[in-house]
Amino acid sequence: MKNRLNIKEITTDVLIIGGGTAGCYAALVLSEQKAGRVLIAEKANIKRSGCLAAGVNAINAYIVKGRKPQDYVDYATKDAAGIVRQDLLLTAAENFNEVTAKMEKLGLVILKDENGDYVARGNRNIKINGENFKPLLADAVHKAENVDVLNYVNITDLLVKDGQVYGAVGFSIMEETAYIIRAKAVLVATGGAAGLYKPNNPGFSRHKMWYPPFNTGAGYAMGILAGAEMTSFEMRFIALRCKDTIAPTGTIAQGVGAKQINAAGEIYETKYGLTTSERVYGTVRENQLGHGPCYLKTTGITKEQDEDLLKAYLNMAPSQTLKWIESGKDPSEQDVEIQGTEPYIVGGHTASGYWVNTGRETTVKGLYAAGDVAGGCPQKYVTGALAEGKLAALDMVKQFGAGTLKEADIQTEAAIKVQEEKILSRYEKFRNEDAPAFSIEELEEAMQKVMDEYAGGIASNYQFNEKQLALADEKILQLQALAEKTAAADMHELMFAYELRERLIVCRSLIAHLKNRKETRWHSFNENLDHPETDEKFYKYVNSKLENGEIRMIFRDIVKEDTYEHTN
Repeated sequence: MKNRLNIKEITTDVLIIGGGTAGCYAALVLSEQKAGRVLIAEKANIKRSGCLAAGVNAINAYIVKGRKPQDYVDYATKDAAGIVRQDLLLTAAENFNEVTAKMEKLGLVILKDENGDYVARGNRNIKINGENFKPLLADAVHKAENVDVLNYVNITDLLVKDGQVYGAVGFSIMEETAYIIRAKAVLVATGGAAGLYKPNNPGFSRHKMWYPPFNTGAGYAMGILAGAEMTSFEMRFIALRCKDTIAPTGTIAQGVGAKQINAAGEIYETKYGLTTSERVYGTVRENQLGHGPCYLKTTGITKEQDEDLLKAYLNMAPSQTLKWIESGKDPSEQDVEIQGTEPYIVGGHTASGYWVNTGRETTVKGLYAAGDVAGGCPQKYVTGALAEGKLAALDMVKQFGAGTLKEADIQTEAAIKVQEEKILSRYEKFRNEDAPAFSIEELEEAMQKVMDEYAGGIASNYQFNEKQLALADEKILQLQALAEKTAAADMHELMFAYELRERLIVCRSLIAHLKNRKETRWHSFNENLDHPETDEKFYKYVNSKLENGEIRMIFRDIVKEDTYEHTN
């Protein structure tokens, strides 16, 4: 029997769960607003955590000269076939340029032309040298007043009573210590979910994937368990990537105007459409029809363009540059083979995530969501995450001022103490489990196999039917029961046990969403073989809420207002 964990109790004004792009920026805004004590809890280290750990070579959401925020709203709405929150898109877009200017002040290198203007890449993008994006942000956080950072602390559960948040509980992955953190307001900024499905690359290379393997859907899972409403999980994201390296394709497509071609050299992208999901779907179909492999046509580009591509990938996916160098051929001498990844749940590219109001508050009072974990606002990328961090921070300040966030009364305090004890005893159960039937890794592989084969993974060309989804749900439930009996030899393994738990919770919600959008609105993202056409009856949001262990589906009408507040 192991010694019980040490308990540290912390009280703060704002708790930020996740120190990625959105979380760090929210902390900076709260500090500027003098909003009291702010604590960031991050399971890694904020210097290199989140999606920007390795950097990025472009700001993909920016209002370039001659464009306005509404143009961005229109583009994202069309790409998502209308299932978006335009209030969220507009408020984010109105802040894209301001947050970019702030990052430039912090030291971000933004490329400029001979007139001193930013170098645009298409209608919505500008080029940057962004390898150090995250360290710059982290450095600013460390210098900010009244902001503390708890690195290597994994938050697992929210403390919620009567629809209001009062804090969260987590544990250190380095020391045998559990943390009980009380806060007036909590911001979830933990990113989306990777690793639900079997990935492109097996074994040793299984973590060579599009989205960070460390983003396990933790924020979704804790929100689902706390009774927060979720939206659009069925709008999965599948990235079109360079084969094997899983490097981005947009840099090639936009940077040198490369077209998608099949093995016969025919351009096929115009046949299927140019939305994000259609580009993936076209590639899948061409391979199904025996016209693969599929490529981005780079043969014939100039030597200068060769150099540009080799440099660009060093900023975010050096494996692609190394692949070109190892092959002994520049991009101009060989086309780049492309493929779709496994599906992810990510609110920065699609609309999956927490159902929030315009101020980014969830349906749980005092609980906010920003970045990839927040739903309704697709195509927001890096600047959108920064913008949502800012908007959530400003709304918190407003709520503090209005005194609408209540302190816990005696009865509430007693109920929260019971919650804390339950969470801590679960930690001890995993730490003291003896001779489990299956390891965490075995159960994770089983989960990925189930999702791959029955819930529209790579093996089934992203397609599914309702019978398959029913089987997926049944098998995920069985795996959830087995996951409760896994063992953790140390604190690092305890984190793995919780990451498995988080992924399984998200899998169940995802399956329910896939089943309840009885149409195919986005090819590949939501390819429902029982309902292969778009049905205007489903021009609405498919939302969900966990109630008494059961997932209740909620169908909401499209929000047309400029601002939206929760009313039920």
